[in-house]
Amino acid sequence: MARRSVLFSPGDKPALMRKAPGTDADVVVFDLEDAVAPGEKTAGREAVREVLTDPEFDPDCEVCVRVSTHETGADLDAVVGDDARLDAVMLPKAETAADVETLAALLEERDADVPVFALCETAAGVLHAEAIASAEATTAVAFGAEDLSADIGANRTTEGTEVLYAREHVVLAASAAGVDAIDTVFTDIEDTDRLAEETHFARDLGYDGKMAIHPAQVPVMNEGFSPSDEQVAWARRVLAARDDHEGAGVFRVDGEMIDAPLLARAENVLDRATPDQDGDQR
Repeated sequence: MARRSVLFSPGDKPALMRKAPGTDADVVVFDLEDAVAPGEKTAGREAVREVLTDPEFDPDCEVCVRVSTHETGADLDAVVGDDARLDAVMLPKAETAADVETLAALLEERDADVPVFALCETAAGVLHAEAIASAEATTAVAFGAEDLSADIGANRTTEGTEVLYAREHVVLAASAAGVDAIDTVFTDIEDTDRLAEETHFARDLGYDGKMAIHPAQVPVMNEGFSPSDEQVAWARRVLAARDDHEGAGVFRVDGEMIDAPLLARAENVLDRATPDQDGDQR
């Protein structure tokens, strides 16, 4: 499934949660962690529960809840149930594989068979990203640059060099484990041009999607993580030529020598193609 855009919605704002799927986000995350004030946690849980159990709430996108770091059990008691539309749970500040396993055990106790999005947003989380990504319950790892910067005392810059190593480390861990990698938020809601640049850079690093904090960011991310028509056309030509040169280790397409890595790239392009690009046509 595509996870190009992962949109956060405050867990104590029912109207915003109900509107979130209409943004075309691939994943909506009802946030019971940072978005809800400490004194409003109970109200937030009730609001999330109300939305998730509404029979009319049945969006096409993936629905996730980010639980609180210190009140995970209470959050799960509120949002897990046979009548709740819940596709995944997001774990903030994941620092070890054991953190994921603990959350998975809590979900199992509540008969909830849903995977975990693990947020690597501390120094320990980034350093242990490979183990976190490899945990059985993990379906995606997400990189949190803002919390990481606060944790290590880094100054955030426009260039982002202070978090580049960590950003690359997390995507490598995800790829090695065969799970999705979700890039950090972009905090300047008004600057869609820079968001587009950041999205394309994340795609070039190997990320599958990016976390959004405002609905206006979703279309930029969806476009940035979808291949262009030209890329799709190239991929089709490469895979068609592969079929024509069955058994050949290397062959030419458009003057370019094609070998196993480029075949894998072509497959990846078509895997990410949107339905209107007929990405399933091989």
